[in-house]
Amino acid sequence: MSATTTQPLTLEEFLKLPETKPASEYINGEIIPKPMPKGRHSRLQGKLCAVVNQVVELPKIAYAFPELRCSFGERSIVPDVAIFNWGRIPFTVDEQVPDNFELPPDWTIEISPEQKPNKVIGNILQCLKYGSRLGWFLDPDDLSILVFLPEQQPELLQGEDYLPVLEEVELTLTVNQVYGWLKMGG
Repeated sequence: MSATTTQPLTLEEFLKLPETKPASEYINGEIIPKPMPKGRHSRLQGKLCAVVNQVVELPKIAYAFPELRCSFGERSIVPDVAIFNWGRIPFTVDEQVPDNFELPPDWTIEISPEQKPNKVIGNILQCLKYGSRLGWFLDPDDLSILVFLPEQQPELLQGEDYLPVLEEVELTLTVNQVYGWLKMGG
């Protein structure tokens, strides 16, 4: 009886595979499916994109994309929210948004329910290693946000703590304001 060994998939091979719903990520040679987003996750993701884009889209400062595949540094990840400065969006020759983003976002946001924290934090750290300037890890279970900045210790923010944003983004938010969005219609 002979044993068969399978060669790990390369990033290029992974990117040729059809997309899945929910999305899968490519990390350290493995394909890892993301969990299907549920209510709190979807609400926070939608509000974060809307609030950021309300401030940054019209003046062409940046744009917040939900569930955008970003492939770089031998990983292909799908942050819950990927915010790119306008000048870093790799527009096509006819100035349309491209399908493929082969660079890390300037600001990456992950929302934790149903996801393994170390995998998600690993993705945020990977983004910072390759040039991201800010990462947030939201944990609605304890109403906290873990903030990552390059070459600094992560900081756990709660309650009325103000959240750091990219310096060019004129937006003031507290942790309580973000989690207040979970109470709809209030």
